[in-house]
Amino acid sequence: MKKIFLIVFSIFWLLILQGCSSSDAQLAAEKGDVMQQWTTTVLIETELWNMEAILYDSTPGHRDNFIKLVNEWFYNDLLFHRIIKGFMVQWGDPQSRGAWPTQRLWSGWPWYQIPAEIWASHIKWTLAAARNNNPEKKSSGSQFYIVQGQPVTLEDLTRNETQKWFTYSEEDKLKYTTVWWTPMLDNDYTVFWELISWLDVLDAIAEVETWASDRPVSNVTMKISTKK
Repeated sequence: MKKIFLIVFSIFWLLILQGCSSSDAQLAAEKGDVMQQWTTTVLIETELWNMEAILYDSTPGHRDNFIKLVNEWFYNDLLFHRIIKGFMVQWGDPQSRGAWPTQRLWSGWPWYQIPAEIWASHIKWTLAAARNNNPEKKSSGSQFYIVQGQPVTLEDLTRNETQKWFTYSEEDKLKYTTVWWTPMLDNDYTVFWELISWLDVLDAIAEVETWASDRPVSNVTMKISTKK
């Protein structure tokens, strides 16, 4: 009898977890974040809980580089080293592994850069490659950030169009005013994946206490794996 109870209990919680994951994906879709073509799912494990994401097939250079680094265990035990609430959460600095509590982190990455593959916008829950100030907008070999963003108005979009010399479609304008966003980064950084489940974990990470340098006071580490 006890064995039957444990089996039923396990199935019950499995259904709940699947429902949470499905609800998160549905929430992202309802917010206007259109699912892209993908073949690889990413699991990001943290002390605060786990997140799942997909890598876009439309940005193959960034996708393949990320998979390579994950397979080499590059990201395991690295820190979320830069957190700005209402903006983004960043990681991928190899110098963050075992870093001293007050050490400033942001400048470490592999020697190479990745050619830009810019086409997607910085909607909440999307992830993009960081970069230095180079005219070709090439990406860092390892540092990435998750967009949290803030509410956006039509006036914000119009201002961004004027400043960056491009135009959003009416469909995009409707979509972007219903979800948090960071429009000032559009057309400058490559967005190449997005979160699809446990979306509230991003907001939990963004709430952690930080130093003036935007580094968390208490370390938030990660472990990353991929699956087809």
